Amino acid sequence: MLRFIARRLIVSIFILLGALFIVYNLTAISKDPLADLMESTAPNKAELIQARIDLLDLDVPPPARFFMWLGGILGFFVPRFDDPNGLFGFLGNHLDMGVNIQNQAVQPILEYAVGQTLQLVGAATLIAIVLGITIGVTTALRQYSGYDYSVTFLAFLTYSLPIFFIAVLLKQYVAIGFNDFLEHPEIPIGTLVVIGVVTGFIFAAIVGGELKTRLITFGAFAVGTIGILLAMQYMDWFRNPGLGAVLIILISLIVGAIASALTVGLHHKRNLIMTLGYAVLGGALWLPVNYLLGNDAEWWLPVLIVLAFTLLGYVIGYFGGGIEKKAIAKNMAIVGFTVGVLIIVDRVMQVFNGYYEQTGGRPIATVGAQSPQLGDSASIWLQMLDGFTHLALPTVSIMLISLASYSRYSRASLLEVMNQDYIRTARAKGLAERTVVMRHALRNALIPVTTIVAADVGAIIGGAIVTEEIFAWKAMGNLFSHSLSTVDLNPLMGYILVTASITVLFNLIADILYSFLDPRIRLGE
Repeated sequence: MLRFIARRLIVSIFILLGALFIVYNLTAISKDPLADLMESTAPNKAELIQARIDLLDLDVPPPARFFMWLGGILGFFVPRFDDPNGLFGFLGNHLDMGVNIQNQAVQPILEYAVGQTLQLVGAATLIAIVLGITIGVTTALRQYSGYDYSVTFLAFLTYSLPIFFIAVLLKQYVAIGFNDFLEHPEIPIGTLVVIGVVTGFIFAAIVGGELKTRLITFGAFAVGTIGILLAMQYMDWFRNPGLGAVLIILISLIVGAIASALTVGLHHKRNLIMTLGYAVLGGALWLPVNYLLGNDAEWWLPVLIVLAFTLLGYVIGYFGGGIEKKAIAKNMAIVGFTVGVLIIVDRVMQVFNGYYEQTGGRPIATVGAQSPQLGDSASIWLQMLDGFTHLALPTVSIMLISLASYSRYSRASLLEVMNQDYIRTARAKGLAERTVVMRHALRNALIPVTTIVAADVGAIIGGAIVTEEIFAWKAMGNLFSHSLSTVDLNPLMGYILVTASITVLFNLIADILYSFLDPRIRLGE
């Protein structure tokens, strides 16, 4: 495998250099970077033109200028020598990405843009992958059912809609509508009934089965949804949200039950006792852990708590799980991770009422990456809440587009695998359907999805231009569009370097994952 990785890295480096060279030269000859100064009526016009030529080395031909730019990039990998000018006279001993057209260093601008873009698309991509695969698998197992037809219709609807249209709808009906609702958080009876009926239909379609089963499911979820919303309204939960120990335990129990059902089954008593018991223990620790999460907490404390709950669950499950210790350890790690995240979410919810007042009663943001009125002195919990309220809409916009394609690819791939001979053999051996799907079919079905995800990551990171424009998010897309319009080559090439490198890296990761998903694939051969 190491030989394969080394070979792919060498080939990828040459591909990357070729792509950078072509893009640099095509962009350099596409438009005159002095055009705005040529049209200027300033009395020192000639001096301004000459200053920009000297600043950006515009008197050097584009091919040679590319190697000057590349020298600054490669200088990062050159060891320090006594010669302060570096190696060969132009390679320095630190990363130098040049300056932009305003004589600002490109490196800090690019670092900020990359950080903002990773915030924007990181959560959206992860949620889209998890939900897309989940929806694709469930629709494949319920082929030609009402649930399958409904999900297919919604997937094609969201996939066909332009992202700017989805973004505008979210701003109007989710952000503005929810902010207006928070002024008087009362849900009319008619709306409650409609929400309950829709929820009942959705879960009845997912569960399926005989008519009696679907009617019971419909009634339970419809009545339960209406009851929960009435309780939330009565307790003024929308203005003072929180989870508390009870909800943390309940959600963790559900997650533990789902994880158990997909791995060892609900009949495994040891797994159920340990997994669900750890969920109760985690919820019971909610109160003492809250004492640690004060307003002066550092950013590493929430991360440490989540990791501690996850690691503790895995260790307990591994040493107490018996024969199925690996599966039980994974299930308990999932429950521990859920408990840790829910405790942090609950702590963030506790500052919502104060945040509501600070934002003038408009907590769900529609533009920008942060609220300027908070300042740097705000607690980590206010900063996390502020980041979430600004990320919510653009994240959902990007997620909906990606979710549709991932769910369709997952469904088609699993349906194809389920018709293979080895799946019929596994069923003929008497294996449980859960084992056939999760351990045999799903792994091979994920190979095409892995290819699609690897190809999409670079495009998503570099292509959120429309979303950033609508939500006034200053990130990679904004940097690209501005640099391209002004023929500002240094920041533009920084953008290309980052997106191309990420694309190459994720394609390499996808090739490596193939060998884990399908044991028939050997990377070393």
